[in-house]
Amino acid sequence: MAITVHEKTGVFHLNGGAFSYIMKRMPNGQMGQLYFGKAVRDREDYPHLLELAHRDMAPCAFDGDTTFSLEHLKQEYPAFGTGDMRYPAYEIMRENGSRISNFIYKGYEICPGKPKLAGLPAVYAENDREAQTLKLYLEDPVIGGELTLLYTVFEGLPVLIRSAYFQNKGQEKLYLTRAMSLSLDLPDSQYEMVDLAGASLRERHVKSHRLHEGVQSIHSMRGHSSHQFNPFLALKRGNADEFSGEVLGISLVYSGNFLAQVEVDTMNTVRITMGIHPQGFSWPLETGESFQTPEAVMVFSQEGLNGMSQVFHRLYGTRLVRGVWRDRERPILINNWEATYMDFDEKKILSLAEKARDLGIELFVLDDGWFGERNDDTTSLGDWYPNWKKLPSGISGLSRKINELGLDFGLWIEPEMVSPVSRLYEEHPDWVLGSRDRQICRGRHQYVLDFSRSEVVDYIGDRMEQIIKESSISYIKWDMNRSISDMFSSGWGAEYQSTVYHRHILGVYRLYERLTRAFPYILFESCASGGGRFDPGMLFFAPQAWASDDTDGIERVKIQYGTSYVYPISSIGSHVSAVPCHQTFRTTPLSTRAAAAYFGTFGYELDLGTLTEEELEEIREQVRFMKKYRQLLQYGIFYRLQSPFEGNDAAWMCVSPDRKQAVAAYFRFLQPVNTGFKRLRLAGLNPSGRYRISGRDYECYGDELMNIGLILSDWASGNRASEVPQGDFQARVFVMEEVR
Repeated sequence: MAITVHEKTGVFHLNGGAFSYIMKRMPNGQMGQLYFGKAVRDREDYPHLLELAHRDMAPCAFDGDTTFSLEHLKQEYPAFGTGDMRYPAYEIMRENGSRISNFIYKGYEICPGKPKLAGLPAVYAENDREAQTLKLYLEDPVIGGELTLLYTVFEGLPVLIRSAYFQNKGQEKLYLTRAMSLSLDLPDSQYEMVDLAGASLRERHVKSHRLHEGVQSIHSMRGHSSHQFNPFLALKRGNADEFSGEVLGISLVYSGNFLAQVEVDTMNTVRITMGIHPQGFSWPLETGESFQTPEAVMVFSQEGLNGMSQVFHRLYGTRLVRGVWRDRERPILINNWEATYMDFDEKKILSLAEKARDLGIELFVLDDGWFGERNDDTTSLGDWYPNWKKLPSGISGLSRKINELGLDFGLWIEPEMVSPVSRLYEEHPDWVLGSRDRQICRGRHQYVLDFSRSEVVDYIGDRMEQIIKESSISYIKWDMNRSISDMFSSGWGAEYQSTVYHRHILGVYRLYERLTRAFPYILFESCASGGGRFDPGMLFFAPQAWASDDTDGIERVKIQYGTSYVYPISSIGSHVSAVPCHQTFRTTPLSTRAAAAYFGTFGYELDLGTLTEEELEEIREQVRFMKKYRQLLQYGIFYRLQSPFEGNDAAWMCVSPDRKQAVAAYFRFLQPVNTGFKRLRLAGLNPSGRYRISGRDYECYGDELMNIGLILSDWASGNRASEVPQGDFQARVFVMEEVR
């Protein structure tokens, strides 16, 4: 890790160990981007990398010099309106309507460690030795604006973290209408773009396509990061796969509207921008005011997609997640939702909890339906007091009765929403987002509370604190079931309506910060109608997130496979659910559902009273297995082995840091007919280590398991004599233990 500045030549070289990031002060005073890729030797200057050439019809910065055109130069944080015709990183409108700006180099500062970002989630450094931050200071003397570009490199991790900070030090009011967290220009377009797309119940499916001329982008304009697209993209070389090749991954630490865009110009150069979506965004800056963008995390890998993911896992798992639960094994829970939905009373809940206790489960979670007059999803959101008809001893009494059974107690909340049929809405109809002179769209019979207003956040925070203080709660599932469809706040004037999207998510962060500080021992799990807000911003406050409301064992393989591109396994909320599945109506074996759920936080979501004795005994064994191996499963090094998006099977594994232990899961979706034998190549093992393999009467060296593979011939089609279960939707779990 090193940040080297050559003041005479204006060269800045950020060495992240495996990569070099080099930029230079250009003749016009702006910052140019010279190189980002595999680490290279430092030198005083790289004049040949500032490539200049005459281009017909190109606007030029200097009269008489047709070679210096911003339209064809790689830039660090480009503007629109000074000769560059591509999409800019930022845009500022002046009082006179001009959108021309020109920030030129002023100076720099190198700081040990990593600064916090006010009001925003951010990666952190535990000490000043493990990170270095470069601050580049730029100014536009015409408007009196100052721009600080921040770059942080970490010791031992190939990551570069970037953001931008705007200040108005002039005399006129400015309007920031576009503010990306980063811009990156690359010299060629020979990449494939990989992103995570989908919808509710099929979140974060892996998509890939070759770059083409024009703009390709992913985005959210829903007020949250969304089920549709995750705030992440990767560019990989054509020969890159899970285990080798060059990959660049970029992830945005933000939970609101975002845009991630790749522009390929007709000269086949690439510009990547990522940050807050500019649609509906304009931030007024009075004299003395400032604006900080969310930060973007760039990961460089020469070990393929697995290498990229493992860096994200390590960084986010240890330097984004905070608090007492950062490194702790997650409790095995049961959630009553698919067992009872909202049709429950205290007797039914205690009966379910008692059965769970007998199976070795550690935590009982009470889901929706415990408050107000809540018997269905049409009422009571916002009325955060117990439903005394269902729970005569309230949440306080129920939580202590659960504790007396030997279980911890968890609770579901949805603090950002309000039902039209509720006391809160009757008293404060102006507290919802939407214009009062128009019909407001409803989703799930609820409105979105206006968290851009501090009085709304404070009220909800008071109610949440009272419930928690009165009860014995060790886990909270924080849900959010509604996108923002009607963006208008009665709490702000016309000029500030374009700030409400961002102010709203800052309000969500403020409430999270308040509750996590007040109750640091509570394990928070974020949720958004499943995986609609599974993003790095949420991980800063809640160390795990519910991956999807689709709990089907087969669909979860795809969802969790895609999620693992960015997010650590310890963050992936995963349950064994009821069958037929309540979302897909598919019936999968209990063992298959568990095999998927092992690679996450692990829990159950079904009615234990309907299971046979054989099924209950199988659950006991699953719980014992998870308790034995959850440290490895949740905090080991994760490898994707076979993609569920490319065939009839999938596989992944976790390996302990010392490589003495590993657990692998192999999934087969449909029963093949008359096919040949199959081998599964493993990864991450000690090549010279000798491993005992569960279900095998022989031992293998690590190099054999990685290069030849684990033999799966006992699962060959048509082998009626095999003791291994046959049929559709099957899974197998293998444990490898080094014996010498």
